[in-house]
Amino acid sequence: MTRRKIHWSKLYSFSCIPHRREPRHDQVGQRGYSRVVHCNDPDNPEAVQLNYRGNYVSTTKYTATNFIPKSLFEQFRRVANVYFLVVACVSFSPLAPYTALSVLAPLIVVIGATMAKEAVEDWRRRKQDIESNNREAEVYGKDHCFHETRWKKLHVGDLVRVHKDEYFPADLFLISSSYEDGICYVETMNLDGEMNLKLKQSLEVTSSICDESSLKEFKAVIRCEDPNENLYSFVGNLHYGGKEYSLSLKQILLRDSKLKNTDYIHGVVVFTGHDTKVMQNSTDPPSKRSKIERRMDKIIYILFTTLITISFVGSFFFGIETRKDLSDGKYRRWYLRPDDTTVFYDPGRAPLAAFFHFLTGLMLYGYLIPISLYVSIEIVKVLQSIFINQDMDMYHAETDRPARARTSNLNEELGQIDTILSDKTGTLTCNSMEFVKCSIAGVAYGRGETQVEREIAGRKKEPAAESSEISSGESSDDKDVDTSYPSGRHIKGFNFHDKRIMNGRWVNEPNHDVIQKFFWVLAICHTVIPDVDQESGEIHYEAESPDEASFVIAARELGFEFFERKQTTISLHELDFESGTKVDRNYELLHILEFSGSRKRMSVIVRSEEGRLLLLSKGADSVMLERLSKEGRSFLAETRDHINKYSEAGLRTLVIAYRELGEDEYRIWEDEFVKAKTAVSADRDALIDAAADKIERDLNLLGATAVEDKLQEGVPECMEKLSEGGIKIWVLTGDKLETAVNIGYACKLLRKGMRLITITLDSPEIEALEKQGDRDALAKASLESVRKQIHEGKSLSAKEKTGSFGLIIDGRSLNFALKKDLEDSFLDLAVKCASVICCRSSPKQKALVTRMVKVKIGRTTLSIGDGANDVSMLQEADIGVGISGVEGMQAVMASDFAIAQFRFLERLLLVHGHWCYRRISMMICYFFYKNITFGFTLFWFEAYASFSGQPAYNDCILCYTRRECKTSSSTGPGFSGGCPMVLEAPSSSSSAQPTQSLGRRSGLKGSWLTMRSSGSRCTPA
Repeated sequence: MTRRKIHWSKLYSFSCIPHRREPRHDQVGQRGYSRVVHCNDPDNPEAVQLNYRGNYVSTTKYTATNFIPKSLFEQFRRVANVYFLVVACVSFSPLAPYTALSVLAPLIVVIGATMAKEAVEDWRRRKQDIESNNREAEVYGKDHCFHETRWKKLHVGDLVRVHKDEYFPADLFLISSSYEDGICYVETMNLDGEMNLKLKQSLEVTSSICDESSLKEFKAVIRCEDPNENLYSFVGNLHYGGKEYSLSLKQILLRDSKLKNTDYIHGVVVFTGHDTKVMQNSTDPPSKRSKIERRMDKIIYILFTTLITISFVGSFFFGIETRKDLSDGKYRRWYLRPDDTTVFYDPGRAPLAAFFHFLTGLMLYGYLIPISLYVSIEIVKVLQSIFINQDMDMYHAETDRPARARTSNLNEELGQIDTILSDKTGTLTCNSMEFVKCSIAGVAYGRGETQVEREIAGRKKEPAAESSEISSGESSDDKDVDTSYPSGRHIKGFNFHDKRIMNGRWVNEPNHDVIQKFFWVLAICHTVIPDVDQESGEIHYEAESPDEASFVIAARELGFEFFERKQTTISLHELDFESGTKVDRNYELLHILEFSGSRKRMSVIVRSEEGRLLLLSKGADSVMLERLSKEGRSFLAETRDHINKYSEAGLRTLVIAYRELGEDEYRIWEDEFVKAKTAVSADRDALIDAAADKIERDLNLLGATAVEDKLQEGVPECMEKLSEGGIKIWVLTGDKLETAVNIGYACKLLRKGMRLITITLDSPEIEALEKQGDRDALAKASLESVRKQIHEGKSLSAKEKTGSFGLIIDGRSLNFALKKDLEDSFLDLAVKCASVICCRSSPKQKALVTRMVKVKIGRTTLSIGDGANDVSMLQEADIGVGISGVEGMQAVMASDFAIAQFRFLERLLLVHGHWCYRRISMMICYFFYKNITFGFTLFWFEAYASFSGQPAYNDCILCYTRRECKTSSSTGPGFSGGCPMVLEAPSSSSSAQPTQSLGRRSGLKGSWLTMRSSGSRCTPA
């Protein structure tokens, strides 16, 4: 088996430091870090004593032994089923007014049907488990050869071989791969939904263990963390050859990941079965019940009360009539033979007879409780889910993704939505970034016009001004817009037009040295994977985010082509401004300081061919501008002005900066950074961030980038229809305020004539307090400022009751607005506004806002998002809708419904939601009408039969009445009517808002009319 040479290795391992380390072991061996794995040593007595669980995985709810008891327990958690079970038991006694079969048969049918449904669903899960557990894997045996065995037979410590495009059978420690440097490519689609490839790399000491002789001699011990659900961390060390080596997530291959672009890997099983991280994460989502189900439970309680009441009334009058039968030793109704009767009809013991009659009445009038209602509703909801899944109007052909109802419990809730809380990036926009503009050395470049700029120009009724983007020193010739692409075709990720720096003309610019450094940062500061097509020679880039891909493509199109990445070098074809020719340059990659949500920046440290040490950095302006040196702020004012203009145009911006390092400074810092990287402790990430923070200072500003994330097709029209339907829409985004506002106008969330109420802490007073550094004074002043702005907004909305308002609030202000003493005031203001935009929002803030709206308003809320940062928001809302977009499938996996594009939400709510709610409501009302009519018919009959407890119908009719609704009701009231006119007139009464189909007032009125009609039918002429 041949191994690929290192020159094919295209990825850098994120920390080019030796893997032989002296780690801190203050965590390993303690509680939570006690797992011991004996690698390739199954006969070791210590390994046998550990007795870890096997690799068998089960995701089923039931087993063959517990199905009947567990399923019955689930069924009798419903009060109605418990009642009918008690009635069925009592029906075998003389108290029953009819035969036991007429009660027992419907109960058995209903419960049996539900249990059968549970069994079918569980069997499907069981089949998936069988398929997974019986996959084949190659295991290194005692005869020193690899043999195929089933996944379920793997044990901790086994040495396995996995080939290209195969899934990893367990959580593995990577020993070696087909590459000499021990790297491999992994696809984690099944774990986090991300389609981009991840890089894994073995320790240097094990990367050469690949042939039979070295595998035979390989024996080692791994001490690591106990099984946990954290997919993004691993703490442990390897004891091999008398030395210790610290391990990280880079050496761990997780179960259900797939090996890509690598011929094979060797690994040792660390976690098996339910101990693997993917199984540790397989928790059930929070249970959600629709408002109709909760209201239905209340109605059933009312019917129970009615049942007890009429049974008591009947038994009371029965006792009176029975006592009258014996008066002065004479029998009034002699034909009933009261002298020869049982205790159930004994004039001498009338109170006892009345009590037994009360029990008889509970069974006789039990038809008030709809026994088959629950199972009938389940059948209807499943069929409605099929309609949603097969709706071709919600099918996205480009990605081959239909709509999916991931749960059938909430179909009718779609028709009761009051507020939608939406993410922006990837939800309203495509999350397909295009490099449009940039600012370099205080000069703005790029002439393209964005969707938002066109919308702004439309509002102002004037063309979008380009002069503001061009320096005053330009000639008229320079202002000609170059609309052609260099290659004559559109390039994905690149929509930049400016003659001044395209086609190598940047060398003629006054600040050509700054321009060169700017594009160095774009071409080097990233984690992109270049993939060269061997036939055409074209280079395709695999990036972790669309932003990174657009930056590398922009650098390539402007003369800095990134074409190769090795373990410690990055290679560029770049234009040398001195010679004016293309040259190949190699940059030694020393360290990557990775991007994170808390850091909001990314940096690389490289050494050029001339021996210069460079720190290249890019990040959000909120964290980058404060890190500039005094000498590096030459064109800060111009750059900040350009960033604001780009934000107003709806563009996403990043600040580009660099710094040249001294050898002594770098050496001192590297020692601290390596120490932090090798720490085996819970605070390892914090130590790394602290070390990175020390070097990412005193930067020199180069400029800023601006990329466009275009709106998805049909978003403005969808927003408009939903707003016309009376639905309030909130957008929760991490973008800057100006960007969020202009995106709001572009997608018609904000409309012409709408008054905007803006709550922000970007005021001179707050900025002055920030510079002073007094946190207590800053917090107090911020709280009072937000309180004042909320009060002013409420006053404005109260004065102009006829106007339409939009509320804009930034993330810092939102922190204070969500405090207990301001939360109610903020919500009062928000509900008076037609649209709300919360910008600079964190995932936690999104969840808190969603919870506030759901709990405080008390109406149905829907959250929609596409990324992992939206999961908490989706699970917090009454309904979560996930968009299967570029950011992976984590939002979809946490959602109740999944769609491919935001525009499909219009049909999901205004068509399917409207009719699901209407049909379910009609069916439930029909059930209660039928049962109340039938029950009170019996009651009126009893009134004319001296409340004798005799049924008016025979047992066959009674049995049929209890079961017929499972068929006729499901296909009748549950599926009547069509929906072609809903979208033509989406008013609040006909489309989105809750109707009175199952309202409290209409329900009581219907019950009264039912009792009257049933009484009139039984009154003799």
